[in-house]
Amino acid sequence: MSLQRDAVLAALKALELPPGVGAGAGDPVSAGMIRALNLGEDGAVRFVIEADAAAAATLEPLRAAAQAAVEALPGAGKVSVVLTAHSAPPAPDLGRPAAAKGPQKIPGVKRIVAIASGKGGVGKSTVSANLAVALAAEGRRVGLLDADVFGPSQPRMLGVSGRPASPDGQTILPLRNHGVTLMSVGLMTREDEAVVWRGPMLMGALQQMLTQVQWGQLDILLVDLPPGTGDVQMTLAQKAELSGAIIVSTPQDVALLDARKGIDMFAKMGVKIHGMIENMSTHICSQCGHEEHTFGHGGVRAEAEKLGVPLLAELPLHLEIRKAADGGAPIVASAPDSPQAQAFRALARRLIDDGLA
Repeated sequence: MSLQRDAVLAALKALELPPGVGAGAGDPVSAGMIRALNLGEDGAVRFVIEADAAAAATLEPLRAAAQAAVEALPGAGKVSVVLTAHSAPPAPDLGRPAAAKGPQKIPGVKRIVAIASGKGGVGKSTVSANLAVALAAEGRRVGLLDADVFGPSQPRMLGVSGRPASPDGQTILPLRNHGVTLMSVGLMTREDEAVVWRGPMLMGALQQMLTQVQWGQLDILLVDLPPGTGDVQMTLAQKAELSGAIIVSTPQDVALLDARKGIDMFAKMGVKIHGMIENMSTHICSQCGHEEHTFGHGGVRAEAEKLGVPLLAELPLHLEIRKAADGGAPIVASAPDSPQAQAFRALARRLIDDGLA
């Protein structure tokens, strides 16, 4: 018997909230506290109970009761319930000006570097995955936060699957492969499930992945951002103390137009640009060895010179890079001696030599 969503919600609706929680709604479903409910084919059930920070400390019994109630349903498999908290804004102190809480460090993380692009389709996530593995191969302790919430691809590229554990309902344990510690919203949803979130939910999810994930001791945390200049980018710049950002673009004019907007956004947010990467810079024909510049060449170099920032790398367009990423082992891990992998290793060494990683 396959487990139905309605049956799960009915079981959760039978639970009673503690006094003072849920604004008198009575149960967690009616109070709107059940988030990201996901049913797997094997009967696995995953969901989040979201509560105010003031009430979260008292809700561990509710989390345990919710897990037990769903586990008791016919057809239920493994059940994972995470309790998260969002803070209500504090009441203003009219006696003195409020101190603004600026960007914060993540405990144990030395540097946070955003990997950004003005538009999609320029290979930003592929660059992020290979750069993370290359930095790990160079001896760095590396984390990768997949903040591309609408198109999370890092679990596939790094060959990671499964649900991150939360032993205490507060802390999330990330997963790890190819020497890289990974957290992604893609690990919390199905691959074919759309993430339909408005701005406040996006900001809350990003903040939780930054501050509630047990990253451990990292030399560098790479943040794979969604394309564009939206809520996720601004939230990251406001909440986390970034050491800087790296802009990925192809050489074509349309991509560079959007890349300029991304650079301008970071400038307005006070985030330093570490440099630019020209991706899909050149293509070598596998049949005849002819080199061609499918998307043009040199556009990113010229843009970097105009902006006074370094051109960090010119990375090739190659079928094996795409196949390796789709197969769950980036080219740096699957074919470390290939020219394509060595291009990413050179980029990693450049960042280390420049003191950026």
